[in-house]
Amino acid sequence: MQPQPAASPSPFLIFDTLNAFQRSAALKGAIELNLFTAIAEGNTTADQIAVHCQATVRGTRILCDSLVTYGLLTKSDGRYALTPDTATFLDRRSPAYMGGVADFLCHPELAKGWSNIAANVRKGGSTLPGDGTLNIENELWVRFAQGMAAMMMPAAQRIAGLLGTDAPLRVLDIAAGHGMYGISIAKSNPKADITALDWANVLAVAKDNASKMGIADRYHTIEGSFFDCALGSGYDVVLLTNFLHHFDQPTCVGIIRKARAALKDGGKIVTVEFVPNEDRVTPPVPAVFSLTMLAGTPSGDAYTFAELSNMFREAGLAKTERHEVMPGHPQTILISE
Repeated sequence: MQPQPAASPSPFLIFDTLNAFQRSAALKGAIELNLFTAIAEGNTTADQIAVHCQATVRGTRILCDSLVTYGLLTKSDGRYALTPDTATFLDRRSPAYMGGVADFLCHPELAKGWSNIAANVRKGGSTLPGDGTLNIENELWVRFAQGMAAMMMPAAQRIAGLLGTDAPLRVLDIAAGHGMYGISIAKSNPKADITALDWANVLAVAKDNASKMGIADRYHTIEGSFFDCALGSGYDVVLLTNFLHHFDQPTCVGIIRKARAALKDGGKIVTVEFVPNEDRVTPPVPAVFSLTMLAGTPSGDAYTFAELSNMFREAGLAKTERHEVMPGHPQTILISE
């Protein structure tokens, strides 16, 4: 067999990467137009979709064709259709709808952190005012709570299953945001009592979700910053979901120690994080999340399992187990005791 010639160098990956912002802008625009829902309701030509979206036919055709090239729509004989992914997650009628996540992930405040990566790399952290730390009144955190709930449901439901459905549980949900981690435990276990900690403007979203899910009578709140608030004690479980990655390792150890002090004997800390492999370049989503933290925090990172285990051990929790959310899911659940 003759050896195959090496592929010639190509600029197309470079070109595609430099233009990647166009993909997110196109998707956000389609969500704002309710384009995916329009197609799901049977509007399959550019003319029909344009009427539903109150847009021009030309603009609708160009956007839909672009979404086809991105793999977000299909096209046959001039008619557009949703893919299995967009039908599940971007049709507003779907119980798994997650279009609201665009309001957070494409928010201008987040984009600012990516405007000068070279400067962030030189500094070793965000170069935004206040090192990228957003104040408690910033609407971005409310957008996060409103938009990210659906995206977090697989991990929330998996945690509820891991903790069981019949034993009495007192649960402290730190930086609760949308509240779905604690709420899912309460929905699964009628003997679970949840206390959620976050800023007041964010807790309003969590309390509304708890009411909608029918567990408001077992849902309590602590308003304020984790670093300033008294947590109470005697909890069976403390949830540290998507929190540790904002901080450096010594700060994380301090956070874990404070959380551990709130546990009763035999209690557990449950963590959800983006956890890259030891090579720090696989899997791609957890690996690249480190760059997200470089752009938006003073010293945050995506920590490996070994790093997280060592932090928990230093804080007094000797055993940490990892659990998959589901095959292909980018986050990992850790249970420490």
